[in-house]
Amino acid sequence: MVLARPRPTGASTLHAFTRTGDAGLDIPQTDELVHNSNVAALRSELSARLGIEDFHFQPPTGAGRKPFDVSIAQAALLCFQNQNEIADQTALFHRQTESGMAQTLKDTLPYFLGAAGPEQALRRHRLGEAQRAQRAAQRKLDDALRHQQAMDANGLALVRLAESEGLLTDVPAAPDTAQVIDLLHRALAAVPETAAPLDLRDRRQELNEQRRLLRARLQEFDDALAAVDRWQQQGRAFTGELHLQLDRLKTLDLLGPERQHDTNVCPMCTQTLEHPDPSAQDISELTDHLAQELAQAQTLQPVREEHRHALQAERGRVTEHLRLNGAQLRELLASDERLRNLQEQNLRVAHIQGRIAEALTRTGTDSDLTRLHNDLALAQEHAATLAQLVDEDDVTAETERRLADIAVGMTAWAKRLNLGGAADANEVGISLKLLNVVLRRPAGRLPLTRIGSAKNHIGYHLVAHLALHTYLRRNNRPVPGFLMLDQPTQAFFPEKPRDASTIQDADWTTVTAKGALQIIVCDHANLSEGWFQDAVIGNWRPDSEGNRNALIPPDWLD
Repeated sequence: MVLARPRPTGASTLHAFTRTGDAGLDIPQTDELVHNSNVAALRSELSARLGIEDFHFQPPTGAGRKPFDVSIAQAALLCFQNQNEIADQTALFHRQTESGMAQTLKDTLPYFLGAAGPEQALRRHRLGEAQRAQRAAQRKLDDALRHQQAMDANGLALVRLAESEGLLTDVPAAPDTAQVIDLLHRALAAVPETAAPLDLRDRRQELNEQRRLLRARLQEFDDALAAVDRWQQQGRAFTGELHLQLDRLKTLDLLGPERQHDTNVCPMCTQTLEHPDPSAQDISELTDHLAQELAQAQTLQPVREEHRHALQAERGRVTEHLRLNGAQLRELLASDERLRNLQEQNLRVAHIQGRIAEALTRTGTDSDLTRLHNDLALAQEHAATLAQLVDEDDVTAETERRLADIAVGMTAWAKRLNLGGAADANEVGISLKLLNVVLRRPAGRLPLTRIGSAKNHIGYHLVAHLALHTYLRRNNRPVPGFLMLDQPTQAFFPEKPRDASTIQDADWTTVTAKGALQIIVCDHANLSEGWFQDAVIGNWRPDSEGNRNALIPPDWLD
């Protein structure tokens, strides 16, 4: 397979190129490098070809990290050692110091060693679910017991409240728990008193409108009676004036019809008048006229009295209607008040019944408690069975056993390379907890962080990864079958030379140690031994004529 990704134009790219073939497959030409895949498809294809199972890693219950699918992404961490990592005394694996990578290695290394698989992960996942179900069953039982205890204290108070609102009668003075629960069920089933539905608002509006009209009608009668009173007062004043004038004329009747009088001379003093008096005939005519008007005014009095009595009778009827209207309004207001009181009582009853319903819901019967006890027992039994299966898997113990097998090769090679501390060590192995090399000695453990010199750091990295890959290949584990090392000889030369074969003071004895299993090495060293030259695939240096020869083909750059 040829796998490639384009140079990203930004921070990264999801595009990819893949091509498969036989052993004659060669590097594609530039014009053949096209986007025909993506990173997810590439990762899935490689994982399937490696034989990585559909393993969805589920973190332990309560862990803060998220589950993930095991793939080539984790397997590849075991296949690379760049120049900074291979000489690191604090970390053993590729990208281990990056955020979250150390935990990823701890989670997936047991699977790649064969100590854990999908079956174990599934059982651990089911165990977590069973334990959660057990805790939920325990909480339900605890809640039921707690509410039952609360019912003993609060149930009687609810019974008394229901009794005060008329939902219960004949309540015992000191009921026991069973009686309290029975009484609460009775109170919950009781139907509160209801009032007949009345459209009080429309009736009140109708009466108010009628009252307004009656008041307006009453005002009309009052105005009419006031007008009649004014008419009578004016009539009495008019007839009184007529009587007065008529009486004066009669007393001044000095001249009878048979007597003649000079109107220019005063009849009393016989003096000549400046203005002549009216004639007796004129006074007599005026007296007759006034007498006629007085007679006509007196004939109107009975009519006015009759009209007044009629108005007063009508006003009395309106007043009676207004009184009846007021009585109806007062009765309506009283009904409204009773209805409001009844509604308030119904609200109190509903509130009490709601509290009773909640209390009864949370308080189970004896059969409910028995069922909750049984549910808890079944959940505990199921969790215990799964826990036993998980214990039988004992992923941690199986991982340690496989790491112990790897430690056999590590110990032998470390001693053969005369690495620091190896001579006194009973075992040189990999610690899953530290993700680093640890030497076990009679005096105690010695981690790599307490061993000096870059030579020892590189040496222990080499023996650890070579022993690990030897184990992976022998057991046919789904990890790519290569280990790529970047400058494993960096600790043995004074500087990075153009051609290590020209360095006279290099530690060639250590660098050419026989028995080291090297798979892919990128290094400045170019040893002259035949076994080394036979292993060289590419010598990426300019040739004698200055032509470029590099990992990236020059024609790609052109």
